[in-house]
Amino acid sequence: MRGNIMNTEATAHRAGTTRMRGAVALRVLAVLTVGALVGCGGPGGVGAQSPDGDRASESRSASAQLSVSAADGHDTAACSDGNCEIAVFEPVTIRFDGPAGTTTLSVTEVGPDRIEYALKSGNSQSKGGIEGPGQGCLVVLRSDGSSTSCGGMGDGRPPSARSDAVVVQAATGEDGTALLRVVSG
Repeated sequence: MRGNIMNTEATAHRAGTTRMRGAVALRVLAVLTVGALVGCGGPGGVGAQSPDGDRASESRSASAQLSVSAADGHDTAACSDGNCEIAVFEPVTIRFDGPAGTTTLSVTEVGPDRIEYALKSGNSQSKGGIEGPGQGCLVVLRSDGSSTSCGGMGDGRPPSARSDAVVVQAATGEDGTALLRVVSG
């Protein structure tokens, strides 16, 4: 009888060990699965938004940097002489000489088919924004004031220089990248 008890105890011990190994294996598998999902961006795939938004903004910045072709790329310093064409994908502030002295152009919001800006030159201020595909605003700054018009950008050509004025064009982009053009006359 004693032999049977020992065999039963040994069998029970082996079964318990097998169950423990199985439980440990399941836990390891669960941890690896969760780790793989997090590493690949989870259910949304690569670039899916994490709770703090970091991965989505990194992905957006990388794609936005490549999506719009602009003569001066993303170099806001290129606008310091009052002539530039840059692509922006986040709020920026640009300073240049205008007809009434130092002019400050602040892009306050950029998103898919959306741009908002504020412009200050001498005693003149202008705020505006536009939403929609192929839309934009054109601001003409003169020493005695400014005028603004917004709507469809038509053929998308840069604005023409105007004598004793600075022309600023802000156009929306479908992927969240906006095109800014500054032309001094």
